This record gives sequence, C-alpha cells and structure tokens, in this order.
Amino acid sequence: MNTQILPIEDPGKDESYVRRAAEILRAGGLVIIPTETVYGLAANALDGSAVRRIYEAKGRPSDNPLIVHVSNMEMIPPLVEDFPDGARRLAEAYWPGPLTIIVRKSGRIPPETSGGLDTVAIRMPSHPVARAIIETAGIPLAAPSANLSGKPSPTNARRCIEDMMGRVDAIVDSGSCQVGVESTVITLAEGKPRLLRPGGITLEQLEAVLGQVEVDPAVLHKLSAGAKASSPGMKYKHYAPKAHVILVEGSLQQFAEYVKTHQQGKTAALCFDGEEAFLSVRAFSYGKKEDAATQAARLFDKLRELDDAGEETVYARCPDKEGVGLAVYNRLIRAAGFEVIKL
Repeated sequence: MNTQILPIEDPGKDESYVRRAAEILRAGGLVIIPTETVYGLAANALDGSAVRRIYEAKGRPSDNPLIVHVSNMEMIPPLVEDFPDGARRLAEAYWPGPLTIIVRKSGRIPPETSGGLDTVAIRMPSHPVARAIIETAGIPLAAPSANLSGKPSPTNARRCIEDMMGRVDAIVDSGSCQVGVESTVITLAEGKPRLLRPGGITLEQLEAVLGQVEVDPAVLHKLSAGAKASSPGMKYKHYAPKAHVILVEGSLQQFAEYVKTHQQGKTAALCFDGEEAFLSVRAFSYGKKEDAATQAARLFDKLRELDDAGEETVYARCPDKEGVGLAVYNRLIRAAGFEVIKL
C-alpha cells in the first residue's frame, strides 16, 4: 500500500490535507491522526469492514474494543442507547479532552467497533487537527493507538511511520502529542461508575463530578483468564518494547543496588531525572520523580528508545500511583507483563 504523509500544523492553513484525510476515511480507508493523548489509527466507526482493516493493520485481537471519536455532542445520540446524566456531567467537565466514557450502544455501532460487546466507548479529543478531520469527514472515527499491537503507543508521527508505513492509506504529521498516554476510560453502563483505564483525567477528577468511583481490579492487576475486556488496554500485554522490562519498587539506593547485582547482557535502567549518575548501567530518564505529567508525556517514546539502543533487559523505577501517576504505573506494569520486584 502506498502511504501518503499529510503534514498538518494548522487545520485552517492546511485545509487541503484535512480534506484529503476526510475523503480517505469516508471511502473506507485508514488514516493515522494525532490526538492530545497518542496518535490514533482511524477508520469509519460505522463501517464494519473498514474497522476490520484496523485490526489487520495493527495485528490486534478482534475482541479488544475500540474507542469512537466524535467532534461534537450532536454526533452522540445516534451511537448510543442512552447517554445518562453522569455521562453528560463528565462531558461538560472534561470534554473535549482525554476522557472516554462507556455507555450502552445503539444498533448503528457494528460488533467490529465494540469488540462484540453491547457497549460503546466514546470520547471527544481536544486536538484541533483530530477535531477538524472528524468534522470534515462527518463521521465518528474508531481509533486505537497507531502502533503494531503490543508495542509502545506512538506520540509522534515518526514512530507511526516506523510501524505503519505501507499498512495504512495516510499518516497525518502534526508533531508531538501533549498528554502522552491514552485516555482515561470509565464505564457508566453497569450501575456504579468504574474506572477501567487511568489516564490524563485522574480518579480524583472523576470523583469530583460523580462521587465515589470504583477502580477495576484490572487497572493494577492482570485480567483473569477467560475474562472479557470491556476497555482497550485491559486484556493483553501492552506498551512493551522488545526488551524484557522489569518494574522495581523501592528507594533509589535499593534500585541502584538491585540493578548492579542483576545486570545481564545489554542491561539498562528506566529512571527519573538526576538519577543517572547513581546507576551502573546506561540510564534512560522518563521525567522528574514528582512530575507524573512529564513522565506520562515521555514514557512511550523512552520505551521505544530502549529498542533503538538494542537493550535486552530493562529495570524500571516505579512511579507514584497518585493522580496521573496511576496511569503511568498502569502502562509500565503492562509493558513489564506484570513482572514487579518489590524491594
């Protein structure tokens, strides 16, 4: 497949590229688009055959549901059976933004988009290019992260090109993403609100609107065998570089000593800013220890840099689990295949 590169810095100035992306999507094609979280691999969410092409391009299991992206509230009623009051209050507070809300779907959502579930995950991205493309196409877009399944999500177009050149019709290049980890996912389809995936909108922010929100066990632990994934990012090993990642909980001194005594082959460390000098192996910093937002923005690209460097074993410093830090921890334990050493 001949993949077009569409550079769009400003959707107003680069209107011809926006129209081209929209034309491809309306015709059933695949276009990688930027969002404020990560780059997404988009197709017409209402076209089951177009959505099947997403799974094929990514090598993604077809029982893993996709998120439907809209550009305005008027697009939602045809997609859902009901949009409850809690969903409306969350939308008023945090849309456009990095929040996905799961509700009961209408018959217009094909099973390919919902992963065979009777629910649909919806979000309204804040990225101006994503919104312009959705608006111009006039259709909701199903869009998981634009990487080969299991690899770290791409936060810039260069990483999309590495994974997807020749697999999709077009890649929109709009620079780096701001948030850096995928959206928060909350379900309102099962009675009590339940956090399924942490992201840029924190648990505390959700509870400020809804009151108490349950945290699904799969946020911090492996999904039990045979369980159905109700959100992207729950079921399979995700976000992983080729290197063997091991998450290590403990102080810097404990971490440094553990790495020193467990070096094997090409070993590296994923650490916080300023800690490199204390480590006996090549170190990759993914942000300040007290700055979870920076950690989130850098994490996926740092995981990709580990592969660029040919590292084989990577010991990763454990982030705090408060606020956005919960999202960082959630991605790291999946990158590590839930292998955690507690010192």
